[in-house]
Amino acid sequence: MKQTHSSRPAKKRRGAALVAVFGLMTLLALAGASYVDSSTQTLRSAKRSLRESQATQLCEAGLQSVMREVWRPFRSTQKFTTMQSACAGASISNPRVLRSGALAANGRYTAGVIGYTQVNSYLSIVTIRAVGYLDANQNGSLDSFEPVKQVDAVARYELSRSQVFDYTYFVNNYGWMDGFNNTQLVVNGDMRANGNFNFLNGSPTVNGSVIAAANDKLVPPANGFVNIAPVKWTDVNYESQRAGSPYGERWRDAYNSGKHGNPGTTQFERWRDTVFKSSADWIQGGDVGGTYVRPAAFGTVIADATGTSGWQRTSTGASPTMNLLDTKPTQEVTMPDLSDMSRYQQLSIDFKNNPAEYQKATYGDGSPNPDYGSAPYIEVWNSTLNVYQRITDTNGRIAGSAVLIGTSSRPIKIYGPVNVDTDVLIKGYVQGQGTVYAGRNVHIVGSVMYKNAPDFRGGDPDAVEKSVEKKDMLGLAARGSVITGKTTSFAFPYPLYYMTPPFTKGRYDDDGNYIPPFNAMETDYTGRKRYQSVVSDTVMNSIAEGVNVIDAILYTNFVGGGNLGQGGGGTTFNGTIICKDESLVAWSLPLRMNYDNRIREKGPDQPPLIDLHLPRQPTLVRATWQDRGFSPGNS
Repeated sequence: MKQTHSSRPAKKRRGAALVAVFGLMTLLALAGASYVDSSTQTLRSAKRSLRESQATQLCEAGLQSVMREVWRPFRSTQKFTTMQSACAGASISNPRVLRSGALAANGRYTAGVIGYTQVNSYLSIVTIRAVGYLDANQNGSLDSFEPVKQVDAVARYELSRSQVFDYTYFVNNYGWMDGFNNTQLVVNGDMRANGNFNFLNGSPTVNGSVIAAANDKLVPPANGFVNIAPVKWTDVNYESQRAGSPYGERWRDAYNSGKHGNPGTTQFERWRDTVFKSSADWIQGGDVGGTYVRPAAFGTVIADATGTSGWQRTSTGASPTMNLLDTKPTQEVTMPDLSDMSRYQQLSIDFKNNPAEYQKATYGDGSPNPDYGSAPYIEVWNSTLNVYQRITDTNGRIAGSAVLIGTSSRPIKIYGPVNVDTDVLIKGYVQGQGTVYAGRNVHIVGSVMYKNAPDFRGGDPDAVEKSVEKKDMLGLAARGSVITGKTTSFAFPYPLYYMTPPFTKGRYDDDGNYIPPFNAMETDYTGRKRYQSVVSDTVMNSIAEGVNVIDAILYTNFVGGGNLGQGGGGTTFNGTIICKDESLVAWSLPLRMNYDNRIREKGPDQPPLIDLHLPRQPTLVRATWQDRGFSPGNS
């Protein structure tokens, strides 16, 4: 019995172990099957993600190809004519500007314009569709089993207000200041060049930023360096000097947190680009009151190919101290082209025909603009008839040339963008707000002064802005050059050496075409040398005098040059000069340059306080990007 009793329990234990092992093996098998299935799904998901990423990049290549194809002629001509011809009538069933290409391995794309709208004379909207696919069988076409993605993008091509007008001094080639010490030249504003910027044989005072940029289109190419840090005043010294200086009321305001707000506030963002601050800090980007704030330096900096730095140097004997803020190199800024005067003649017509778009009906203080709805005009005093005479036609145009002379009691009156076919000779007092576009040269043959000048002083920046918004402002834009002084006295070396090669520089345009350097001694289509006026030397000699004050925004397609202060007393420049080559010679000192911030934008969607309808620059912004789906195919 002991044997029988002992054998029966042994059989039960052996069966239980087999069941346990079988159960464990079953669980392991199920777990293994689940793991294999999960791994397969993971691999499939990873493969799908990889293919979609590849197709997305192919779509992006297609979008970029089409945008570039539309952009290049637009940037070169700064007109919508070619764009209109290439894109008009585009639709999904009739795509235009088709571009196809292949990338590494078996990736291909096809893209084209499927929508085009000319919003106004400054803006076009282009809709582009791109298809990217993996050409598994490498037959050069999309098959039903191949992975494919489709993306739409909307691009804004715009003639926007140009950044070149943000500076007291902007030169498209080389920036230079030669022979000035810290009291002989004082610049209250920012300076920039699309090449090197050199301070030679002295160190002037620059109460603003100095910017250079590498430019391989110049001949010779520019590395994009600022050679030395100039002298700069502290905030306290700036305010002290402003109080006792001639035209101190025209200087931009010194930063005061109580007036202009602290960084990170909407008040600060409103004024940050229109005030002077000697030291510089880096402002981090982010959301401020629902508005995106760009990351950028605040205060005066030296920026070039080596990055952006704040600096301090309070005297010529002091060594500058530098504070690196950003290592990113600067980029050149596109300078608008003024070759096609028909664009500005059309601007004058549009200004008259569409006042709601081009004219300001009321000012910031609520008062009405008395000229609202008028065609652009220039009026001068007719001493014979004792009345003001309008010398522009109904479209704001003057045939031939114009000699404009104003006095304190009988100033030149201007409103809106005016076109003069050939030359403009101007001196004396000016009243109103407008720009003169000259088909050839602008000759400043004496001081040009505002009858009602702005005053930027005051404790309330809003009240100051409302006041200066209604004051006089003049733009002088030349398809040729802006020349100062009596041209019949021009000689070598002053100023003609600086208006001829090798001082002036050649360059290549964006399409690789060589543009020779400006040469003042060349004879142009009028039979006159390029620095001379078509108005006779007799008239020039009878009216020209020393230039001691220039109240204006000067823009020239070629040279900004000539003589300043020949009668003694120095020269004060209240405004801006923008040119490709600068060749001004100061015959008496000091020379002071004060920026007029009324033409500066306060953000991408905030126009300047006074819109003088100055030349614009082409810009491209991709506004939207829409994923229209991905198919993994079954390849």
